[in-house]
Amino acid sequence: MAMDLLSREDTLKDLPRQDVLQVKGSGAAIGAHYVGSEPCRLCHAGSFDEFKLTVMGRLLETGHHTVGGKMECESCHGPGSSHVNAGGGRNDIGTGVIRSFRANDPRSSAADINGICLSCHEKGDRTYWRGSVHQTRGVACTSCHTVMRRTSPRMQMAKGNVMDTCFQCHKDRRAHSVRTAHMPMREGKMDCGSCHNPHGGPHDKMLKEATVNDVCYTCHADKRGPFLFEHPPVRENCLNCHEPHGSMNRNLLTVMRPRLCQRCHTPGRHLGNPALGISSNRYMVNSACQNCHTNIHGSNSPSGRRWHR
Repeated sequence: MAMDLLSREDTLKDLPRQDVLQVKGSGAAIGAHYVGSEPCRLCHAGSFDEFKLTVMGRLLETGHHTVGGKMECESCHGPGSSHVNAGGGRNDIGTGVIRSFRANDPRSSAADINGICLSCHEKGDRTYWRGSVHQTRGVACTSCHTVMRRTSPRMQMAKGNVMDTCFQCHKDRRAHSVRTAHMPMREGKMDCGSCHNPHGGPHDKMLKEATVNDVCYTCHADKRGPFLFEHPPVRENCLNCHEPHGSMNRNLLTVMRPRLCQRCHTPGRHLGNPALGISSNRYMVNSACQNCHTNIHGSNSPSGRRWHR
């Protein structure tokens, strides 16, 4: 049936024709040429029904133009004449071959797959992809995004949302996210992409801002300052005291108070020193040190040298 369609001049007259394409490692057959998307519908009708529910599927249906011309199946899968003429087939070498995006296909690597995606999607957040942590570790675009099916409300994620997609590899962060104190990720108010750019960036840990503190200040602007009296470890790094991915301590603290404060402030005759006995125990419960030192992130009070107010 596919052969009959190809032989009909009225069907092929509007299909794009390009020169012979040979792409090393891409899976495209040598000498194959472009035939358009219509022959694909004969065997892949079900895939078209799913695909048209996605963003890229709608672009294909409306004839959207890409950097390589009108968007077709072959814009990603490469020239398909050999595949069509052979009646399909995905594992034959040299006969019926077409570019595959399957993770277990030995004919294509993550670099090959990413090269196809980046031919259209290398601007914006993807500018820093080349040389990023994910790129150098062989992560493919298809590891995080599912193009042919609508699996998430936005961004064609491989899982239902950004968080579950990242947790495919970052399983320790999944454990952190279910701890008692956690960022509002499970509630859907933010996700991993709120702080990190998974496609890379000029900053450490793929952060969206230059420092950890600048990332935190995008939401916690009241902690930015400047303050009349600064607390040095706070100004240095929020991670000195907080674990942003989740903690078993209040307010995402890395250690319970007062032990958190006592990592820097060696207890002497100060209230809150357990060595002082029962009389100091009342300063070790509730907010402990912050029962008195309430403005621990910094103070603008003339008498706030010790962050009492």
